[in-house]
Amino acid sequence: MTVLADLEAPLLRFEEALSELVQSDVLFVRLIHQDLVTAGGKRIRPRLVFLASRAIGGAPFELELALAVELLHSATLLHDDLIDDAETRRGKEAAFRKYGNAVSVLSGDFLLSRLLHVIARTGRMELVERFAEVARTLSEGEVLQFQVAALEDYSLENYERIITAKTAVLMELCTEGPALLKGVDGGVRQALARFGLLYGQAFQMRDDYLDLLGTPERLGKPVGGDLREGKATLATLLLMERFPEVREVLRRRGQEPGDLERLRALARESGVAEEVERRIRERARLAAEALKPLPDSPYKEALRELALREAERLS
Repeated sequence: MTVLADLEAPLLRFEEALSELVQSDVLFVRLIHQDLVTAGGKRIRPRLVFLASRAIGGAPFELELALAVELLHSATLLHDDLIDDAETRRGKEAAFRKYGNAVSVLSGDFLLSRLLHVIARTGRMELVERFAEVARTLSEGEVLQFQVAALEDYSLENYERIITAKTAVLMELCTEGPALLKGVDGGVRQALARFGLLYGQAFQMRDDYLDLLGTPERLGKPVGGDLREGKATLATLLLMERFPEVREVLRRRGQEPGDLERLRALARESGVAEEVERRIRERARLAAEALKPLPDSPYKEALRELALREAERLS
């Protein structure tokens, strides 16, 4: 049986359990969750959980872990779209635009309540503590991103802090969580945690790259969102080092005609695009190498290939 075929059954159970978890007698809550949670998506985080679990021979409560990470991720999407004034999510109108700010925020809180219900089933206090820590870090990452934009405190160090807090720590929990639940310690648990963190960083770096240099079809939403929100990504930071006027473009959030296209052209002509691609490939390579302490298996190889594919999804 191939790895892909082996994941079909747990992913089907996941979808059924997720749909059941987000049921509500309140119509607007139910509609939001149909739009966001049960509408599909790539399910990258649950896939990471199931692959990591199988890479160590199977972990107890893997379904609960997969559900919990997706619930946390979905709750942050509801809140983030409102904060970022997003137009769309997964090709559909953002929930807060359809149902209002209060409904969107409170529905995100509803998902967090379901998350608490799921992790309570495991009876594992260490897992509760890890989720609490990740939720804190996610919140701090979002606030830090706003702080950097407001104070124009742009730096590569702050960029690394932001992508780690916003994205990578949850990926880390996806891959470390099965080892925690199974009681695997030492090198294997550390390897899975390091893989998830590095993979998450590469994943966010790629998403940021596509936001400037990709297409709406590839990104799944309009390009230039980071620029419009005053967020400095790796590409814009490297451009600022070479072209001081880029700081002013970021300050005015790309509001003048041609700002976005000018940055796209500068990134390609100056070699910044190639440099960002190189750094994404290097981060993906480090993620793949982090898996060396794991025993050889098709699941270890699938995790490795998943990381390396981030380097190929740059156009």
